[in-house]
Amino acid sequence: MNWTQKETSLLKDLKDQEQLCVDKYAEYAKRAHDPELKQLFEDIRRTEQEHLQTVTAWLGEQPPQAWDLVGDQYPGVNHLSNDPAAKEADKYLCQDALCTEKEVSGAYNTSIFEFRDPQVRRQLHQIQGAEQQHGEMIYQYMAKNGMYQAQ
Repeated sequence: MNWTQKETSLLKDLKDQEQLCVDKYAEYAKRAHDPELKQLFEDIRRTEQEHLQTVTAWLGEQPPQAWDLVGDQYPGVNHLSNDPAAKEADKYLCQDALCTEKEVSGAYNTSIFEFRDPQVRRQLHQIQGAEQQHGEMIYQYMAKNGMYQAQ
């Protein structure tokens, strides 16, 4: 596709943000104490990898290879439900991930309004919806585990 300079710039920004998401979720899956949270981060990382591949392809670049972090590749961190330090560490990861999703969703929101092609705008909107769903998943985990209380 023949992108405008602004569209190209936005795509490069989205690519950088998606790469950061892939890297963060891979790291957070390693660091999380709760196996359920590890799996949540890994599931989100896979979706972020797909987003990264889509944006990279739009730029006409070679899509990065997907990572596979399932199973025994996680370092030996065990969930200790009665360990306040482990729960606090997981809460920190969730809070940071939730902030990241808010930021990335905002970047897609801006991009949706800037692209000329209606089909690309629809695809950007779909990706933004997935980012919002990630935020919802993280929120639900946090609420279920007493890490997020609405005031």
